Amino acid sequence: MQFSKDILKTLAVFHLDQPEASWEDLKERLREIAEDALQSHSEDSRGHYMEIYDQMSNHLAEAASLGRFTGSQQRAIGTGQRVLRAAQERLGGRPQELTDIIGELSCSTSVAPFVSLSVLPSGEPTTFETLSGLYLAERKGNVKATTYNSVTSACRTLTGLLGDLDLKTHTRADMVELKEKVVAGRKPLTSNKLLTQLSTVMAWAVNNGYLERSFDKGLKIERGAESTRKPFSQEQVATIMESANALPVNDWKRWGMSLGVLTGARIGELYQLTKEDVRQIDGITVIDINKDENGGKSTKTEFSVRLVPLVDGAYGFDLVAFNEWVKGSQGRLFTQKKHYFDKPLNESLRKPLGLKPGSDQSFHSLRHSLSGLLKAAATPEVIAQSITGHSAGNITYDLYAGSQKLPVKTQHEALLKAFSMAK
Repeated sequence: MQFSKDILKTLAVFHLDQPEASWEDLKERLREIAEDALQSHSEDSRGHYMEIYDQMSNHLAEAASLGRFTGSQQRAIGTGQRVLRAAQERLGGRPQELTDIIGELSCSTSVAPFVSLSVLPSGEPTTFETLSGLYLAERKGNVKATTYNSVTSACRTLTGLLGDLDLKTHTRADMVELKEKVVAGRKPLTSNKLLTQLSTVMAWAVNNGYLERSFDKGLKIERGAESTRKPFSQEQVATIMESANALPVNDWKRWGMSLGVLTGARIGELYQLTKEDVRQIDGITVIDINKDENGGKSTKTEFSVRLVPLVDGAYGFDLVAFNEWVKGSQGRLFTQKKHYFDKPLNESLRKPLGLKPGSDQSFHSLRHSLSGLLKAAATPEVIAQSITGHSAGNITYDLYAGSQKLPVKTQHEALLKAFSMAK
């Protein structure tokens, strides 16, 4: 069966163009799509997304009726249609089905209808410690070690906060009280990560029959209050670069600060750069932010993989001196242990500004500063997102056009314009 180009695109989005893909591979992709469908929307974009989800659902239905697929692929098509229907329900203000599906897809085994609640001793309370232990046992071996450790840490924190609460009889008031404990002394972003992990385990427990219901929905801190980091003003950025440019050309902190200012890259992205990651494309020097598991490299998301041009002369940046420093490097550009990279670099930023540790401005604030500068220069959003490695928050760009990268020249011109305004 020869499918139309539109159907083939939809199949590729769900990785259904890969007959060798296992159910676990397809399920992970379905989970990513479902989580992407939780993104925020404007009033104008909501109808557009409704139409896209509807078209993709029709494409899957036509492919299923006319094509030949493996058992895992047919299963993924059916689940994909559920995800798309749930995504439309979410746009209509009913997110429950979509969050339930995400919880289901986070499990390492398929989810059956409610199993007997007698799987746990009836006379004993069902605590979060018990449920998270069962959940983690299923996840082990199916996720990266770093992810597993992070989830384990979050579950341990939640266990300490929930104590011996019997979740079989918990109430909404119990969950509201938990939120108050979670947010006390924690940044909104950290709090939301814990509350997300809570919802994941609770949804898994409901789907697997360990609990009849859960009252954890709607606890997360709304967008807008999530980040307590403040961007540096352009005057502060200029001061930081003046301090960096005064350092010797062989001082790694000079180039660490400079790259942070010029690229808005995350501190972890800069730390794993190698000599080979600084290269020339069409006569423009770029840093190549990529992932290589064998080489110990990783990125926050798929969208974080990118090429970022360096603008010679921006805030006095000396590209020639930088390239000479890179030539003298062997392998990694920054050879310190991670702790001895992050802390001194943050201290080098604070010192010329007279900031104290623990303030609401840090190395990550440079990322916000560059984003603000690009916005002030009226940089098209898709170009700014390509430079900073952010998701477009748009299924058309993120899923259909995710493999298409903007030309380095286009990004370079946008940065030139932005930095010219900062003089």
